[in-house]
Amino acid sequence: MLKAYRYMCQARHMAATYEANRSLCKYVHSASSGHEAIQVAAGLQLLPCDYASPYYRDDSMLLAMGFAPEELMLQLLARADDPFSAGRSYYCHPSSRAEDRPLIPHQSSATGMQVIPATGMAQGVRYLESTAPGTLRSGPEGQLPVVLCSLGDGSVTEGEVSEAWQSAVLWQLPIIYLVQDNEWGISAGAAETRAMDAYEYAAGFKGLERMRVDGSDFEKSYQAMETAIHYVRTERKPILVQARVPLLGHHTSGVRKEWYRSAEDLAEHARRDPVPKLRRLLLEKGIKEADLVTIEESAGRTVAAAFEIAENSREPEPESVDTHVFAPAAVTGEAGQRAPGAGRKVVMVDAALHAIEEILQQYPEAVFFGQDVGRRLGGVFREAATLAEKFGDHRVYNTAIQEAYIIGATAGLSAVGVKPIVEVQFGDYIYPGFNQLVTEISKSCYLSAGKFPVQTLIRVPVGAYGGGGPYHSGSIETTLLSVKGIKVVYPSNAADMKGLMKAAFLDPNPVVMLEHKGLYWSKVPGTQDAMTIEPDKDYVLPLGKGRVVLPAHPKDVQQGNSACIITYGMGVYWALAAAKAFAGQVEIIDLRSLYPLDEALVYASVSRHGKCLVLTEEQLGNSFAQALAARIQQHCFRFLDAPVHTLGALDLPAVPINTTLESAMLPTPAKVEKALRELLAY
Repeated sequence: MLKAYRYMCQARHMAATYEANRSLCKYVHSASSGHEAIQVAAGLQLLPCDYASPYYRDDSMLLAMGFAPEELMLQLLARADDPFSAGRSYYCHPSSRAEDRPLIPHQSSATGMQVIPATGMAQGVRYLESTAPGTLRSGPEGQLPVVLCSLGDGSVTEGEVSEAWQSAVLWQLPIIYLVQDNEWGISAGAAETRAMDAYEYAAGFKGLERMRVDGSDFEKSYQAMETAIHYVRTERKPILVQARVPLLGHHTSGVRKEWYRSAEDLAEHARRDPVPKLRRLLLEKGIKEADLVTIEESAGRTVAAAFEIAENSREPEPESVDTHVFAPAAVTGEAGQRAPGAGRKVVMVDAALHAIEEILQQYPEAVFFGQDVGRRLGGVFREAATLAEKFGDHRVYNTAIQEAYIIGATAGLSAVGVKPIVEVQFGDYIYPGFNQLVTEISKSCYLSAGKFPVQTLIRVPVGAYGGGGPYHSGSIETTLLSVKGIKVVYPSNAADMKGLMKAAFLDPNPVVMLEHKGLYWSKVPGTQDAMTIEPDKDYVLPLGKGRVVLPAHPKDVQQGNSACIITYGMGVYWALAAAKAFAGQVEIIDLRSLYPLDEALVYASVSRHGKCLVLTEEQLGNSFAQALAARIQQHCFRFLDAPVHTLGALDLPAVPINTTLESAMLPTPAKVEKALRELLAY
């Protein structure tokens, strides 16, 4: 208990120091004042083999885990030596791979969004426990690891929390959800924002064990966390611990408590202050007053010295601002045989299926999950057919309709060493998962200063053909490309599909693979060339390399009678069909990778021809295609003989289901031919 009291005193001195130095502590921050007892009780009992997802008020928990005050303060002041984010993220937003402490991946500001990645960690632990237990760290007495996910009660109302709890119960995952309930969500009180508290809400998740505890009482908190951790270590099932705690500090340094809380409310919370509570208990147990004073004074000196270290530390160098956006790519050159002599032609969907099968054979840490990809159906496009039969339901399996969980869990899986491949059934349905993609996955490598890139391959069927209708025909590349920190590839043939699939899986960064469902089987007239000889199992195609699909005749280029089409996906086949009307005059570039983009190939082609058409299936207004056209104008202006032309779908809210209307909306070979004729006439 004396150790706990020391940490609680340190945390309280830290909060007071920040408040006394507001001009220096200028970046927004929260402190754990009032929450110290439950946080220290949890932090003291976690082992280095465990995994943790603290929330933004958990500095007491971090102290109890073994982090020094100056480590936290370096992040508070956003200094270069901030061990968590190198000065990029808020106070108490840790990420750590320290061997002597629980592993803590990057997470966002933790208002519910971190619960899915944390549950993904437990999903990964469960998988490795059953398939490769030697890869997991264990405790000094062989204890199995647990995951602790900490959050505030206000964030429990997030829908993503429900998705995570549902998955944790369904799959019986070894995770503790510690909910710290101070009855405030910034200025909104519990009575106006929730119909029930977290403990009552958890009752609806059959199989989720639950406990309530007075989180301001250290002795009760320690016993509760001891029980919860032991339960999860031994039973390997999830549990929720709701700790009722007072909020003694401000919501954050920028939102002051006196702005919205009454004197009566502040007094009631102060009455439950855990620090004097523990002090009284220690005195009752025979600890001398002088010993407690020594601890209190020592804590003050420790905090003062730590703050001086942090205050005098160096600021980040401006040149470091663009480092750690991505981890270095694993595949940097094309390798293997693209068209083996004895190979046979395959459709794109089979090339993808075979690529996943070969990955699962070679990498036991790989798993594949999503809606309907499991044993019974094998994917709505049969893109996962037979995989569950070959590799087992623990490696290829269905999920609920939970795009947020499907995408967000990959951050946690990656953090523990599992390599996930997941599928969103149609591009139109990726939006529920966008919160996780943007908030958690895309920022993880950058905000952890390179410690936690998220290795995940997210497959997304996209595109329109044959009356798929408004919710099964969407193109989403512009939306994806507005997100920084992810890669986006878009193959147009079977060989590229397989090579990019392998490279995307091996890439240590998040990769979204857009797969045009109209090209899967080459059933659309004019897309037979999407079928190619299947590459061998070692074939990889680096991301960021485009391809000349059709070269122009050198004579036409020399005479200035040529143009290039920059496109991808179905656009390749519209362009090929239209180019037949201009023999030798058209060069077609298939981008294959939208980010990273083969700018060198694009600019070289445009500079050579002087006339360029950027072709997309997406609605054209404010699109990736228009942005690319602007970049081409900027970089190739002195070589242009005409404005860069663009062609895409009409700017309609959705693709209509009627095939006549669908055709009217989308580009066609005839529309491309008309655009080329206008361009070549300049």
